[in-house]
Amino acid sequence: MAHRTFPPELMQTQRDWNRTYEALARRPRQTAALRRRLRELSGRLAAHPYWNTRAGRSPAAKVELRLQVRSQEKAESS
Repeated sequence: MAHRTFPPELMQTQRDWNRTYEALARRPRQTAALRRRLRELSGRLAAHPYWNTRAGRSPAAKVELRLQVRSQEKAESS
């Protein structure tokens, strides 16, 4: 997989999506709010202009975004 440079706001949105998903997976009481937030973040991820660029057109780019963000999150928690 080629290393891509993603826009910082796209990476932050993916981080927020990950955190929201994890919070929802723990099944807190406010699931409706978390589901709304997850839908909002999913829409922002999908509509980001990066995906219209040459580098963003590949389906592998979305996988790489998730992998890069997870890798950073792991490094930050160590």
